Amino acid sequence: MQDIDYKKFHCKLIPGVNPDTVIGVRTPALRKLAKEVFKSGDYGEFISDLPHEYYEELNLHGMIICMISDYEEALSEIDKLLPYVDNWATCDLLSFKKAFKGNLNKLENEVKRWISSGDTYTVRFGIGVLLEFYLDDAFDPQYLEWVAGVKSDEYYVRMMQAWYFATALAKQYDETIPYIENKRLDEWVHRKTIQKAKESYRVSDDTKAYLNSLK
Repeated sequence: MQDIDYKKFHCKLIPGVNPDTVIGVRTPALRKLAKEVFKSGDYGEFISDLPHEYYEELNLHGMIICMISDYEEALSEIDKLLPYVDNWATCDLLSFKKAFKGNLNKLENEVKRWISSGDTYTVRFGIGVLLEFYLDDAFDPQYLEWVAGVKSDEYYVRMMQAWYFATALAKQYDETIPYIENKRLDEWVHRKTIQKAKESYRVSDDTKAYLNSLK
């Protein structure tokens, strides 16, 4: 499945990953393989063999466990994998719709634990879960406080904070705008939030103009 040109391109997007550990497999091919492996049921030995040697093995692992529908099993596998996630791309492919959707009340405590972990990609994952599952019907203003309260110098944490607040401005404007008006966020996150909101098609032109005045 290796594509050398794709490897060269993709390595530029994940600067913290050693290129020697990247094979160069395109995501659709990897997802197809993950489905085949999950359907076979023969993946227990593979996902227990941590740490993996290659970047694609880490991603394949993540894709496989994302298909688990049992909440407790999925949670167990997530906590086994997260300490080995060392880049934003692997972190951001982790989406557990099957396991999480019907368990958001229980999941809340786990999200809080991830966000307070201090580990760059565990924190990023936790904020990403809030972004994916808790900005619509399950929204609670306290989640804004959780994300605003994260203090980190890590670029990939701060970028996820900005992404979260930009999305929150599009989905929960009235509750979110005071964080921008009152400059409740770190200055870099504040500016990046406004930038990302201005790039969003879900934010009106009038709102974008107002946000621009708050830079």
